[in-house]
Amino acid sequence: MLLFLLFLLAAGEAAAAAAATTLTATPAKLTQSDREITIRWSGLPDPDGLDYVGIYSPPTSSDRDFLGYLFLNGSATWRTGAGELTLPRLPNLRAPYQFRLFRWPAREYSYHHIDHDGNPLPHGRHRVAASGEVAFDSPSRPDQVHLSFADGVDEMRVMFVCGDGGRRVVRYGPAKEEGEGWKEVAAEVRTYEQKHMCDSPANSSVGWRDPGFVFDGLMKGLEPGRRYFYKVGSNSSGWSDTYSFISCDNEANETIAFLFGDMGTYIPYNTYVRTQDESLSTVKWILRDIQALGDKPAFISHIGDISYARGYAWVWDHFFNQIEPIAANTPYHVCIGNHEYDWPLQPWKPWWATGIYGTDGGGECGIPYSVKFRMPGNSFVPTGNGAPDTRNLYYSFDSGVVHFVYMSTETNFVQGSDQYNFIKADLEKVNRSRTPFIVFQGHRPMYTSSNEARDFAHRQQMLQNLEPLLVTYKVTLALWGHVHRYERFCPMKNFQCVNMSSSFVYPGAPVHLVIGMGGQDYQPFWQPRKDHPDVPVYPQPERSMYRGGEFGYTKLVATKEKLTLTYIGNHDGQVHDMVEIFSGQVSNNNGVSEVIDDTNLSTGVSTKLKIPLFSLEIVGSVMFALVLGFSLGFLIRRKKEAAQWTPVKNEET
Repeated sequence: MLLFLLFLLAAGEAAAAAAATTLTATPAKLTQSDREITIRWSGLPDPDGLDYVGIYSPPTSSDRDFLGYLFLNGSATWRTGAGELTLPRLPNLRAPYQFRLFRWPAREYSYHHIDHDGNPLPHGRHRVAASGEVAFDSPSRPDQVHLSFADGVDEMRVMFVCGDGGRRVVRYGPAKEEGEGWKEVAAEVRTYEQKHMCDSPANSSVGWRDPGFVFDGLMKGLEPGRRYFYKVGSNSSGWSDTYSFISCDNEANETIAFLFGDMGTYIPYNTYVRTQDESLSTVKWILRDIQALGDKPAFISHIGDISYARGYAWVWDHFFNQIEPIAANTPYHVCIGNHEYDWPLQPWKPWWATGIYGTDGGGECGIPYSVKFRMPGNSFVPTGNGAPDTRNLYYSFDSGVVHFVYMSTETNFVQGSDQYNFIKADLEKVNRSRTPFIVFQGHRPMYTSSNEARDFAHRQQMLQNLEPLLVTYKVTLALWGHVHRYERFCPMKNFQCVNMSSSFVYPGAPVHLVIGMGGQDYQPFWQPRKDHPDVPVYPQPERSMYRGGEFGYTKLVATKEKLTLTYIGNHDGQVHDMVEIFSGQVSNNNGVSEVIDDTNLSTGVSTKLKIPLFSLEIVGSVMFALVLGFSLGFLIRRKKEAAQWTPVKNEET
């Protein structure tokens, strides 16, 4: 009886303390442009460093099923029992937010409930106060706008998310203000349900949140290389901002692209998984470069491990809000990685893949990736559990003078598979006079000097089945992610270098680059060399021309004569590595390609012409003068470049 009375007394004291503690969140209404929330509390007795505010949406979520949390000690005044915290730009989750203040005694730490890094997670047992609801003023207004190329050269696709599945349209035209010349097209709508997720946490109450409705609009009849303006939505549910883009121009004589892998998402609070703060810098510098282009077209290529949601649905919302400043104005292309698809029972798991595929996808099975993006082509595999098909696996398109190919390293690619047949047929029909360069992209690398032992069998199959295609069809660059580093190899064929320079005419094998340095902060170890087993920083093998752990991205600029790929670091926005590959073609004044080595690149047939001796003498004199002038100019330029910055082969030394 005495113990029961003591329990009632303690409960009464806790209730009194809770009644005296206040928690507020302002503003109560968020707008599309202003989503910052300020959280204030006061009257908290005996504050402790582990006290925290939990973040919830929808407000009906149980105390245990938070989106994330912030420790009160993030406020300078927390020891007084009062303080203030700010959350920048929370995404529209199509439901209100609520915030709850909890006590978390250190004695209740539990290593049975941990986050991605093994740290104890709050258990939500001792709620002290709760805020009112914070909602969006227009929850059904379009959000998460992003572009991509479509199958037609005169088309551009736009996708966006709304809180309901009602009718939405895309309005677009060549003038900045809506009016004459603008067209309207209806958008298709899709969604997916909790039952479609194949495993935990994606299908659990902790990870699942309503994804809203994904709309897909196709703008058609676009003139090549022209700026168009557009907006999405409806009169009844609201409109997006007005965005713009440069339409495709496959006859353009210049190609510009920004390429990276493994970027991930910045989230301004603690949550169940590690998030990628550095991804903000990647977006910032790419936005700088895009704005500097003016009216030159470009596109973005993100080769796998997109948001790193790992089954926590709202991370996708954060990701699309993060990329919207670039993706709403520049086509954004993706290929699938292990963190989108990986699941032990996925439909394709060959005998040699034992130990490779696990639970990296967090039970998503590629469903959010397949619905939230729509790439050119129609590649898919059934999920095997009644859910929507897994899409956006392999496809290709021309952009100016470059043919781009995307593959799925997560689904079957060996000889005889649908994907292998697609890649072979696609490479066979490339028009090298129009697109002298081919850029091939996939997530898991064929070549890397990182110590990725788990993927060894996977790389062996890629070398056996895919490398012969890349060599036979003269692929210029092969770009990979997965390893969160930058590494450039020499042109490779069966682990052998065919050229050791950083500027050369295409030598007969592709240059392989690992570009998984977009934002994920887990850095693998380099592979030890047998002749240096005890060196702390393992020396690079000769085939590795440059490698480093600096976050960043690559920029590709190509004309018919030359393709240049530069590696830009996030810490300074400057170039840290570069490779130049010459096609062996030149363009005459009519824009027609000519071969300068007397051999047609696509047929191998000699193109030598019979020219009178006198004409040859004149041409020879002119060529000598040009070569002399070019050589002097080249030496002067190299001297200037050397004075500006010194290339570093390995930033770790």
